[in-house]
Amino acid sequence: MKLYLTCLLLMMSVTTMAQQPDTVFLKNLIESHPELFSHILNHPTHNEVQILYTQIDRDENNVPHFKSYSYRLNGNHYFYPASTVKLPTAIFALEKLNELNIKGLTVKSTMITDSAFSGQTKVTKDSSSKNGLPSIENYIKKILLVSDNDAYNRLYEFVGREEINQKLKKYGLNGTRIIGRLAIGDRGDSTRHTNPIDFYDGKKLVYHKPALYDANDYPMHPENMIQGKGYLDRNDKLVMKPFDFSHNNIYPLADQQMVLKRLLFPESFPKDQQYNLTDDQYKFIYRYMSMWPTENKHPTYSPPDYYPAYCKWLFYGGDSLAVINPHIRIFDKIGDSYGYDIDNAYIVDFKNKVEFMLSAVVQSNDDEIYNDNKYEYKTVCLPFMKNIGQLIYQYEIKREKQYLPDLKKFKFRY
Repeated sequence: MKLYLTCLLLMMSVTTMAQQPDTVFLKNLIESHPELFSHILNHPTHNEVQILYTQIDRDENNVPHFKSYSYRLNGNHYFYPASTVKLPTAIFALEKLNELNIKGLTVKSTMITDSAFSGQTKVTKDSSSKNGLPSIENYIKKILLVSDNDAYNRLYEFVGREEINQKLKKYGLNGTRIIGRLAIGDRGDSTRHTNPIDFYDGKKLVYHKPALYDANDYPMHPENMIQGKGYLDRNDKLVMKPFDFSHNNIYPLADQQMVLKRLLFPESFPKDQQYNLTDDQYKFIYRYMSMWPTENKHPTYSPPDYYPAYCKWLFYGGDSLAVINPHIRIFDKIGDSYGYDIDNAYIVDFKNKVEFMLSAVVQSNDDEIYNDNKYEYKTVCLPFMKNIGQLIYQYEIKREKQYLPDLKKFKFRY
């Protein structure tokens, strides 16, 4: 029995070690290119950079196998996740539809949002949709195409704060909490209240989602939640005190990549750990996640405000004039706020049979003042994103593989 326990502990130890990302490869790669990363390497906090890169190798049956590499990855070191929380919320909205299983209730059902608490917003129309009416389908499109804040807020209200956080725990995302809307100053008790919503099939009411209140707290205490030396308050008055993120959403980089991996490769997870989505729903997300916004008709997005590489930072760096590689598609979700840029991506080159996952966060806030809109996104953050994505891509182009991947699952006509 003693020998059995010893062997079991050894096997568990080996398994745990195998699951830990390699921390040497990316460090050496970055340090070997000071012309690209000198600002990051020389900055006192390395600009809060964290990177998680996952290689994908297919076997003879096209089954994916993963090996991860990290740089300064620390699930206990806080960064503001911004719009990246929209992806799990969109997934959970589709799951909720499936779990309700109500005849006539679909992603296309007209979704009329009412209000029942101070600060809540009524929504009865959506001029960006084909029929001028709001729906879960159109909200998810807007989230995946251009990271629309209002669309996320409506889905947050549909799923409800409590259910969102229950789902996070169900999928083992124990370092994550999603506890508020975005871009409207959602604070305090208002985050707990979510709107009543009516869904219609034509003119027929098919489902009423009541107003909900979430009495639960989700205490988490990562490091780095108190930052900077000052901030502008709601009246644009400078307050010379550090900025406190302790009541905001939390979504570590490893959890972000796990959400994406479970979405893209559900067959790699046990059945009870796969999302409750239909094949068509998976394809719907893949399609709009990888589409250039200018390719879509409803909603319609066009220059100069929107451009093909919009929200595709880990390869194009937010360059509105970038020349798009016709063989590459990027399945990702970005976020930017408070000087943080984040991108959580799966990058595919159909011509060269390349695929890899890359998730990264970087921050630049040199004056250490928050809410002043003086962040170095264009000069520090986005160039870093482009450089690390391009560098990993060039490495992947040369990396030998025993079996080339069959990527037709991710190829769509747009």
